[in-house]
Amino acid sequence: MPLLSVLTAVHGDRAEVLAAAGESVAAQVLPPSWELEWVVQEDGERPRLGEVAQASYAANGAQLGVAVTRNLALARVHGELVRVLDSDDVLLPGALARAIGAFSVHPEIRWVVGRPRMADAVYFQLLPEGVHARGAIGAYVKEHRRSPIHCAGLTARTAIIRAVGGWCANPRAEDIELVAAISELAPGYVDATPSWLYRSHEGQTVRQPGWRALHAESYLMIHQRLAAARALGLRMGTN
Repeated sequence: MPLLSVLTAVHGDRAEVLAAAGESVAAQVLPPSWELEWVVQEDGERPRLGEVAQASYAANGAQLGVAVTRNLALARVHGELVRVLDSDDVLLPGALARAIGAFSVHPEIRWVVGRPRMADAVYFQLLPEGVHARGAIGAYVKEHRRSPIHCAGLTARTAIIRAVGGWCANPRAEDIELVAAISELAPGYVDATPSWLYRSHEGQTVRQPGWRALHAESYLMIHQRLAAARALGLRMGTN
């Protein structure tokens, strides 16, 4: 039976929000024959969430950062599709079924990005719903120095994420660099229907002092990666 894996990296102080994230995963209704697994990887020296995470759980035993933690979780994923879910977010009803449906209707795509619902609004997505050709994300990032979609809503073929090395060692934009990299190799689909609730709070990484530092360097890394991929003519084969 086909399997979709939901992947969550988490800090040890996120027990309450992690439980809510797990409840939202368990509440998903998938198309007939599909199965679901939740893979949780805890970052930090002292594991605390083993009893909270009703999932395939493992701990780093060291503070390694979000990109490495996601990649360690990715190594334990069994699904042919993987959906990233931040520990402080929750999936909305139908989120996973819509992503699976997009892959079914458009067999040429290798990634789907959903739209978040903010606490009091809907995130303004800068690409329209539908299939987007390879290179579309990178072209926008290169011109505007920002992502046209929210990369925390990514569902992708597991193989293509592994092929580019997973989440990147980028200090401020590891998820944007990943989505830009896989979109250089293959087309994807943008879903305009909100698929997860983005929960804003003071503990978020993006709200911490100094977060804006290294922003320019982070986007320079993305631009260099995209330029190299295009210069080499990298793309996914048709088989």
